[in-house]
Amino acid sequence: MKKLFFILLSIFIVSAANSQKIRLNAYGNYAFDDKVDNSYSYNTEGYFEGTLKGGFLWGGGLEFNLHDYYSIELIYNRLDTHAPVDYWDYNDIINHNKHANLDVGVNYIMIGGVRYMHPNAKVDPYGGFMLGMAIIDTKNPETNISNSATKFAWGARFGTNIWASDRVGIKLQAQFLSVPQGAGGTLYFGTGGAGAGVSTYSTVLQFVLGGGLVFKLGK
Repeated sequence: MKKLFFILLSIFIVSAANSQKIRLNAYGNYAFDDKVDNSYSYNTEGYFEGTLKGGFLWGGGLEFNLHDYYSIELIYNRLDTHAPVDYWDYNDIINHNKHANLDVGVNYIMIGGVRYMHPNAKVDPYGGFMLGMAIIDTKNPETNISNSATKFAWGARFGTNIWASDRVGIKLQAQFLSVPQGAGGTLYFGTGGAGAGVSTYSTVLQFVLGGGLVFKLGK
């Protein structure tokens, strides 16, 4: 996964070097709840289910225009939230059912392509896909167990820029962010359940609404 990210980053650097138009994007969004559940096994059997709660997703991006209709952007987004989780360890007779309310931080580092519809208009719709990674940090406040994992992430977005002047605009945007194999019984949620690893995972898929500001830099 890290090798793929470095390949994407190399493509971004080469593309940016050939670009003469740069935009700085500031994002403020709301990410909605996402339910996660799956069975897991690591020398034992169990099951977990919970909700990755919604919250404020903020960040920024540096965008390089390759053409009037196309650009590429390096994006960082951060979500601080919590996840109430119930899990069952079938081999733990004493503590068969368990619950944890976990602190979760998700860092999205992605490279996205953008296709504009009307690049010279006051209202300019756009869409595109994003690829990169999500760094997921979790902590169980009751046990003080912390875990971190880096996983592949992808996304899709649709929105529009509304230009208030030649250099400043308002962004309105909807997007999906997904982390395949992003949530696991003990490795990521730190519940202290069955062991140090899991064999199956639950995909994180979040719907995001919001927008931000866009600034044209340079000439």
